Amino acid sequence: MPEHFFFYVGLAFILTHEMDAIWLKEWNIFPLFLRLPEATAYLIFTAIHVPLYILIFWGLIGAARAGWIVGLNSFCIIHVGLHVVFRNHKHNHFTSVFSWFLILGAGIAGALDLLFTFCKAHLIDIEISPHNAIRNKP
Repeated sequence: MPEHFFFYVGLAFILTHEMDAIWLKEWNIFPLFLRLPEATAYLIFTAIHVPLYILIFWGLIGAARAGWIVGLNSFCIIHVGLHVVFRNHKHNHFTSVFSWFLILGAGIAGALDLLFTFCKAHLIDIEISPHNAIRNKP
């Protein structure tokens, strides 16, 4: 399996979730955006993602790549918790199976990548067998 495979899976889930967040007007969950006209809130919320994505991608090619990966994996896990906490917010529209598939997919992939990274760092060489069983490599 390629190094940090699950990180890239999680990154794909979280970036796709951000597209879903724009579709579902996630900016309305944040109090600052509620004071803005809808079109302005959309533009600002969406535009904020450009420098955010630049930072993410830049961090992934820099010398601190390992730290960025751990940080983003951790964020994907924390992000699930944030969605659980705000699940009853009146402006939360992440109620579909698809939205939760993206949110949970990012969190699970982040957790798996952290697990595999921890195991590798502690010389526990694990693999996923063709039958999806996680075991120590001989």
